[in-house]
Amino acid sequence: MLLVILVAAELFTNALEHLGERLGISEGVTGSIFAAVGTALPETMVPLLALFAGTADTALNQDIGTGAILGAPLMLSTLSTFLMACSVILRRGWRGRVCPERTGLVRDLQFFLAAFALATGAMFVPAGVPGARPAAGLGLVLIYVLYIGLTLRASQALVDDGHATQAENRMWLNRLGVPLNLATIVLQLAGAVALLLLGAKGFIAGVGAAAHALGVSALLLSLLIIPVATELPEKVNSILWIRRGKDTLAMGNITGAMVFQGTLLPAIGILCTPWQPQREVLAGVAVTLAAALWMRACARRAGLPIWALMANGGLYAGYLVVNLG
Repeated sequence: MLLVILVAAELFTNALEHLGERLGISEGVTGSIFAAVGTALPETMVPLLALFAGTADTALNQDIGTGAILGAPLMLSTLSTFLMACSVILRRGWRGRVCPERTGLVRDLQFFLAAFALATGAMFVPAGVPGARPAAGLGLVLIYVLYIGLTLRASQALVDDGHATQAENRMWLNRLGVPLNLATIVLQLAGAVALLLLGAKGFIAGVGAAAHALGVSALLLSLLIIPVATELPEKVNSILWIRRGKDTLAMGNITGAMVFQGTLLPAIGILCTPWQPQREVLAGVAVTLAAALWMRACARRAGLPIWALMANGGLYAGYLVVNLG
């Protein structure tokens, strides 16, 4: 299933660049909305399938769903940024920088921090308070709608300023002799998304058995193992893009996915799980917020320092020590 996800990521990235170029949109929209939502589908499907089509054990389904919901932004803000920085450290150096378009980066991080703080606060609201949880879930959905609107609104100005999406390589279907047009671009995207969903479904089937075999709680396993696998599309996409010098696409793919997974997925968790402040959950939330705040503090007009992104890997290592030590 990991191999399936890797192949799907290459097909998806390739087709998405052509779609962005054909639609005349900015790299910010392509990375933060299109790529982020598309590659976030596996992480979205894991909790949905676990909660609504999982095992007969309701508690297990809720643990898997909660772990997958909160583990995704944890992986993106720490491990994904660390691996992306590692992929270019030899070329750019320890003091080098990742230079995405700054306004989009700042917008992504600020929306994520606001939404994830709201989702975290909802854990401490007693379940018996009338309307509190639906209101928090609705608030998270509205935050994402506002985010999409502002990102799309900024697109044309960014295109005029030289940040338009450009495809560097031929589309894979086109290499096979299929004509390049909007229909074939959508066809390749749909095939890639189907492969991503297949990979996500395969992981759900083994979580319960793996937790039992390793003697680890299903909640902790789903916080650590499922997101590592389902976040592979974002990791691979960002590594491919940053090594080609497409820093806006690379960072937008990660931070845009953080916004998606910090709003819509927690809204599902608030409404469909106990959403309680357990030890493993709070540790993951604290590390995620710390990593996002660190990136926001380091975001300058000259870009994000490589060393600062690699420091996020240290936060992830600390999380593992706390939970597995």
